[in-house]
Amino acid sequence: MSTQFTLERTPRGRLTLTLADGSCHLDVLPVRAFPLTAPNEFVAIVSTLGQELVCIERLDEMPLATQKLLLDELAPREFVPRILSIEKVSTFATPSVWTLQTDRGPTQLTLKAEEDIRRLAGGRLLITDSHGLQFMVDDPAALDPRSRRALERFL
Repeated sequence: MSTQFTLERTPRGRLTLTLADGSCHLDVLPVRAFPLTAPNEFVAIVSTLGQELVCIERLDEMPLATQKLLLDELAPREFVPRILSIEKVSTFATPSVWTLQTDRGPTQLTLKAEEDIRRLAGGRLLITDSHGLQFMVDDPAALDPRSRRALERFL
């Protein structure tokens, strides 16, 4: 796929992609191939029909204005709150209710089983609650001691 293109936001707030050959595609969407394990690699821009128009191998190699447009468009679609602390755990058996502080504010999650905590590259953890909502722990070692102890009981 060609990486020569321009990306602009229309007055209606939609993205328009113009390729090097001059073809223009309205209402395009960026999609990450690996949103959790490699969020800055392999971002596709797809048409309204889902056809891949451009594949960006490394987002950080794009011009800053293009990066900003893409990141602004991706942010609302990839809602994964970051866990800052674990305030309380109802029980150390599953299912259990966790009271959390996240980067999006205080909340609770219900952990159905220990298998709902996945280890990712770089030591990160992805926790899926009983409703399918995902929460990220970027660095378990950076959590406060109480939060680390609660988390270690389930790992």
